Order: sequence, then structure tokens, then C-alpha cells
Amino acid sequence: MSVSGRKSARQSGPAAWLALLGLMVASLCAPASAVTVSGLYSVEVPVAGSSPSELAVGYADGLARVFVRVSGTREVLEQGGVEALLADAESLLLSYQYLRGETGENRLRMAFGAVGVNRALASINAPVWGANRPLTLAWVAVEDRGTRTLITEQASGTGTSRQVSAIWQQAFDEAAEERGLPVALPPAKFSGDRELLSDLWGQFVNRIRSVSDDLDQDVMALVRVNRSGGQWRAGWVFDGMAMDAGEESVTADTPEALAQTVINRWAERYADRYAVAAGKVAESPQVDIVLKGASSLADYGKITKVLEGLTPVLSAGASRVKGDQLTLRVAFSGELDQLKEYIALDPRFVPLESGSSELATASTEPATAAPEPTAESGSGQAVAAQAEQGGEASNQPEGGSEEAGQSMFTYQPMPVDKQEAEQAFESLYQVLYYRWQSTPAITNGSREGVGKGVEE
Repeated sequence: MSVSGRKSARQSGPAAWLALLGLMVASLCAPASAVTVSGLYSVEVPVAGSSPSELAVGYADGLARVFVRVSGTREVLEQGGVEALLADAESLLLSYQYLRGETGENRLRMAFGAVGVNRALASINAPVWGANRPLTLAWVAVEDRGTRTLITEQASGTGTSRQVSAIWQQAFDEAAEERGLPVALPPAKFSGDRELLSDLWGQFVNRIRSVSDDLDQDVMALVRVNRSGGQWRAGWVFDGMAMDAGEESVTADTPEALAQTVINRWAERYADRYAVAAGKVAESPQVDIVLKGASSLADYGKITKVLEGLTPVLSAGASRVKGDQLTLRVAFSGELDQLKEYIALDPRFVPLESGSSELATASTEPATAAPEPTAESGSGQAVAAQAEQGGEASNQPEGGSEEAGQSMFTYQPMPVDKQEAEQAFESLYQVLYYRWQSTPAITNGSREGVGKGVEE
């Protein structure tokens, strides 16, 4: 069926808006701390050189790491058919850069297509875990040589205590980044609270919960680390999101290995709960587009008309209203970056950054929900200052001056309430946030271009 044929079944305009209003149920929900992960499909790996065979090894290595992040489990690399996908990793590549380090280490920075990777995982019956992920506030206490130290977001204290904090803080940060799992450590102001540290070591939740009220989180983890039989041992309990299931523990030889083992276990627990089964990865991906400032029937009509006129868009319809914030669910073809490029052609869609005050206030407004559409939804991370699929536009090796090992990730707060968070955790693609500017800005006596091929 042609694209135009598929678009003919859309419901838009006044009739759709009135139907939406007629089925809305107002509710006021407490804010949640869901986080979107930019960079799930981007990766940087060491390579021996830039020959075709050496690059092919790098592509496969990078895609394997992306598969683990996006499926939420290391077992994906044991799935039947995964070797064939890794051998053809270049077909899923959007862009890459070949980086020559000052110390002689060569690295390959890659961005894979989100839609392509998700479909590849579905083709081998692997789960797919989207970009919206719970934020874990990790209270970690380390006992080393009789001294207990609270690990904070910035190394604190003096002497040995500061060194211990720095080692473990880096270990947890790097392990969380590798798995694409949002993990926050408490601020340094708590480092000198010995009573709090004692409660944490005893895994007494009540006081920890009380001092955590003002800290962003979806779930807390109370972790105590100590040496046991020549190894490091970590035991933890969860609090929140019905994750409570008694204490769990793991052991490893080094702080880095222990942090990695802990984060691996957490990631797989979350993925077991929120990853989408292969059969639900729709052929036509869908994304939620959230627009601030869309407050009238006329706005809704213009917005849907513009979106439906974009080449990648197959369908668009309103799914939620919150004050002057309208959420539309848009089915599209191709990759998400292509859709974003088309939207960028119309100056009435003004991208909102994750830290925007407009987004920060959104979760406190009354929410109005529409019935779930029949198609599987797919929403994910918020628009960031840098595109998720970073890198060069062409797949040609380039020497890079960027520092090797630079983080490919940003963790971005989502302006959602608790009702929205559960839906977001089970969706695949990033949420796109814009402010609707119904009249384009005027520059030099004329309107700044309405996107090519887009009607007023």
C-alpha cells in the first residue's frame, strides 16, 4: 500500500479533537522521576586499525554492546541468529568516526539506527527495552579496613576516605553508563552523617527514605559493600516500584568488577519488567510528540495537518492533554532522526531542551488521558541539545580530535507523572518535546521559512 493510502485512514481535525475531549478523564498525579537515556544506540570501541576487516570487527563489537543495552540482558548474545546479525552490523550503522588517540590507541565511534536495531532484536525473538528507564537512587556504603564510607555523587571527605569514595563512585558511574541504566548517588552533603551511614549499613529504610524525599528517584537501592574471603561483596535491598524482594548479593574481585556485576543484575531486573516482547515491536515505529502551547482546536488542526504532511509520517493522533500540553502519537517510517529532520523544517515546532522550565512545570498540571490506541505505542527519550544519533553524516573514516573514551550518554529527566511513567517505561522510542509557536517569527520583514513543502 502506498504512503498516501495508509494516511487516508487517519482521524484528524475537529471530529478527532471532539472525540478526544469527550473521552477524557481528568486526574492530578504526583511527579515521577523517569529518565530517558540518550546514546543507547551509540558506542565507542577500541579497534586495531582502519582496514575493512578491522572496521568490521569494530562494527560487530559495538553492535554487540548495543544489543545488550537495548535488550537489557547479556543473554541476548547467546540467542540463535545473533552471530549473523553481528556479521552484518554495518547494515545497521547510521554513522561512524575513526578516532586516533594521542597514545596510539585507535577507537571507533558509531551510531546505530534505533528502529533497525529494535527490529533486528525482534527478528531473533529477543526483548527490546526502550530509552525511558527508572532512575535508581543508590545509597552505597563501603566498609574497608574497618572504616565505612558513604559513596556520593562527588568524592568527599579527606585522605583515604576521599580515595575510597572516588574509586567506587567512578566504578558505579562507568558500569551504569555501559548498561544505559540511570543511577544517581546521593549528594556529598550526606557524607559526614554517621547516623545515616549506620542506618544504611543496617538497611533500615525509614530514615533513608525520609532524607531522600527531595532527591530525584523512582526506586532506592540500599547497598552495603565489604570484603569477604578475599573478595568484595555487595548486598542490597530495593525500596519502591514494587521492587522489594529481600536482600540480594553478589561478589567480585575488584571494585570495578563488583559495580559492574551489581549494575548488570539491576538492569536485568528492570528489563524483565519493562522490556517489550519481540512480537510487540511494530513494523511501523511510533513516537510520542509533546507540544506545549497547543491550547485550541485551531492549534490541534494545524499541528495534525503539518505532521500528516511530512513524508515519514504514516499517522498522527492526539493521545493526551495536560493543561496547554498536547501529546500526539505518531507512526512513522524510516529512522527517528529522519522524522526529527523533517519536523525541524517547520519553525512553528520549537525544540525544548530537557532542562527547560516549560517542561519542569508540566508534571504538576492536571492530566487528561485519552483511551489507548490499538497500535502498539513507542515513545522514548526527550529531545537533547545533541542528537541521539551523533557522529558524521557519512560512513567514511575520519581522524578525530575528540578525546577517546568521551561519554556517549546523557541521562535526561522526563516531565511525567506516575501515571505516565509506567507507560513510558514500556515504550521504545524517545519522546520529542516542542513548543508550538502558531505564528512563525518574523525576521527582516518576512517570516522565517515555513518548512519546505509544509503548508501554512
